Amino acid sequence: MRRHGPVTVALDVMGSEVGVEEMLTGAMEAVEQLPLVSVICVGDNAHIQAGMRRLGISHPRLFSEHAGEVVGMDEQPHQAVKKEDSSIAVAARLVHEGRAQAVVSPGNTGATMATCMVQWRRLKGISRPAIATVLPHPKRPCLLLDVGANVDCKGRNLLHFGLMGSTYARLVLHRRRPRVGILSNGEEDCKGTELVKEAAGLLRNTTLNFAGNAEGRDLMRGTFDVVVCDGFVGNVVLKFGEALAEFIMTNLKEEVRRSVISQVGALAMLPALQRFRKQVDHAEYGGAPLLGLNGVCIICHGSSRAKAIRNAIRVASEQVSLKVNDHILAALDENTEIPAKPLECATH
Repeated sequence: MRRHGPVTVALDVMGSEVGVEEMLTGAMEAVEQLPLVSVICVGDNAHIQAGMRRLGISHPRLFSEHAGEVVGMDEQPHQAVKKEDSSIAVAARLVHEGRAQAVVSPGNTGATMATCMVQWRRLKGISRPAIATVLPHPKRPCLLLDVGANVDCKGRNLLHFGLMGSTYARLVLHRRRPRVGILSNGEEDCKGTELVKEAAGLLRNTTLNFAGNAEGRDLMRGTFDVVVCDGFVGNVVLKFGEALAEFIMTNLKEEVRRSVISQVGALAMLPALQRFRKQVDHAEYGGAPLLGLNGVCIICHGSSRAKAIRNAIRVASEQVSLKVNDHILAALDENTEIPAKPLECATH
């Protein structure tokens, strides 16, 4: 982490599917490894204190904040925002009041997004927020957004996704001039839906390093640093990728167990297999940043273990320290919306 100053992260410990203690373990690991980070564990104080006693953990930068309600995974966002004393509502309020600078939540994604949007509002000039996720690659992981916040989009929304994604990739993923693409069914400029063509025309007319259409296979090739799409398509791609990674690892283990020879070979390949598993493990990236709001929020899997929570806190604190939102606003100022350049049907 780049050490730009102290950061306090509000962690929603009640939204997890794996229990409070796993959240507390991740929080403890974070404050131990990140000397400028403090964590406020938000939830039922009785559960939090009991969990800390069972785990035997205590730290001067690890705090708790009581919340009397919990948002269930099956609750609709419009219902969740009415629970003003829920753990996610209290965590978001800590940021709104200035007691924390970021939220990390493994809870209901829709509820988390809706609650943070109601309390923080959007960044000025951003039409819609977007959930971004990092797709694995040995050298150049790709940032894909949106992956679920917006099912129906307009070209202007995808333009803003590109600006936000490029800013994030430059600051957090350390890409000097991120290559931005738009997900399509072909690399030719005339391919894609009307939305894709409209957004491509807008992106082409910005200061971004827009590299044209990205096909599905480009997501894992390292040829693009940022790829934008609507949330429907992005969520399908994300869920398929997660299932594919799980399928490969599960079936690889089963094949290894079939014979002694395979087990001996796997033992020899163990370092390489461990490196591969690390590349496809979502816990390494912590969670998905919710970009476009007047605050920092990292959304984690409901099944996130301590490792993922620790890394989510790290990513959240780095996003705050690097002032990503300020840079997004600067990118918006540089790219006032002007008419899209006409599309030409030409191959790259």
